[in-house]
Amino acid sequence: QVQLVESGGGLVQAGGSLRLSCAASGRTFGRSAMGWFRQAPGKERAVVASISRSGASTYYADSVKGRFTISRDNAKNTVYLQMNSLKPEDTAVYYCNTNPPNPGLWGQGTLVTVSS
Repeated sequence: QVQLVESGGGLVQAGGSLRLSCAASGRTFGRSAMGWFRQAPGKERAVVASISRSGASTYYADSVKGRFTISRDNAKNTVYLQMNSLKPEDTAVYYCNTNPPNPGLWGQGTLVTVSS
């Protein structure tokens, strides 16, 4: 059974950076495409970025393209989200999951708050 634990969130000023990490337990991590998702107050959860099993292919939502970078280290069972030039509208709880998401794998997420 795979479990996902997100970390790295916090409070940052607009223009700042944060690096999120998602540690996965279980031996099937390398077989799954992964994604970062976020849910802002009053909004539905939406995909932010995704990465293929090998890491060779990535996708970014238009709102974060050029500012966020997703990466993964299959040897460490970890996927990362480097977030630069953060904006107040990036404020949300960030989650990782497989892509497409497995409903049973949603974790607690990590809160990112960007102040103006």
